[in-house]
Amino acid sequence: MHILENNKSKLAIYLINMANAKERKQAMFDKLSDIGLTAERVEAIDGRALTFPIPEFSALSYKLMHGRRTCPPEIGCYLSHVECARRLLQSDAEFALILEDDVVFKQDFMASVEAAIDHRNDWDILRLSTVSNGRKYPFRKLTADRSLSIALTREKGSGAYIVNRKAAKWIAEKLVPMRLAYDIAYDLEYLAGLKSAFIYPLCASQDADNTSSIQDTARAYKLPRWRYVTVLPFRTYLEVTRFLFRGAWLLLGYAGNLVVPRTLPTGTSRSDSFSTSTPHHSVPHEAKAPVHAVVSPGVNPIR
Repeated sequence: MHILENNKSKLAIYLINMANAKERKQAMFDKLSDIGLTAERVEAIDGRALTFPIPEFSALSYKLMHGRRTCPPEIGCYLSHVECARRLLQSDAEFALILEDDVVFKQDFMASVEAAIDHRNDWDILRLSTVSNGRKYPFRKLTADRSLSIALTREKGSGAYIVNRKAAKWIAEKLVPMRLAYDIAYDLEYLAGLKSAFIYPLCASQDADNTSSIQDTARAYKLPRWRYVTVLPFRTYLEVTRFLFRGAWLLLGYAGNLVVPRTLPTGTSRSDSFSTSTPHHSVPHEAKAPVHAVVSPGVNPIR
């Protein structure tokens, strides 16, 4: 866990990693070390090891809203992200940086994140990466090169993002049982009155050389064309409401915000404003035993 000295806010860092992906784990620890960070490893849930049905997953809603049969790898990924939100709520941290194990950081990642946390009232979920290429509309200047921005269309991917405790509570309590893929579900924050923003241009990306096994596998679980009878009206509803709600946030936050970029003090490196403190329950990552997630049932996120 790290303390942002500029605003005394605590940031927990969780790395989601499969038990058999040891090389990815080490590569991520090395990349984090290079920018002055350490993370708590959260062992990803292997959906193929689950015995269905489970209360954390609604097979019927998944078919009607997402148009797919039960996809164990996608379910495991979803519940792993929910577990990270639960861990934030069980800690005394104010924010959590949640990472998948194929993320690549830009050189100014730390400076960008620090600047965004200085403007914490502008977001509940801070998106740091995406696998989509939709337009992002800037509304607040962060640094000379990056701004807080809003996407008015769907953005997929959950490789790197930050949540505050309010968003974590929504994810842990309202996004269970699972009814959609995780990157679609947590992109619906506006339906819960939450705010989402990107740091844009992006300060992190997912490694294009590491093809997602979940995305490849999920295609095989698509239902026949009849799925569009229920999926298309639902997606249309989401696209319209997303545009309206986020468009309103953009208009409210735009005026006067693109003014002076935040600059670091002279002679201060990107990671100098982070000091490391190890909580009583933490141990070095090499000594930490694998942690198995436990997820409790929640309620329908879409009302």
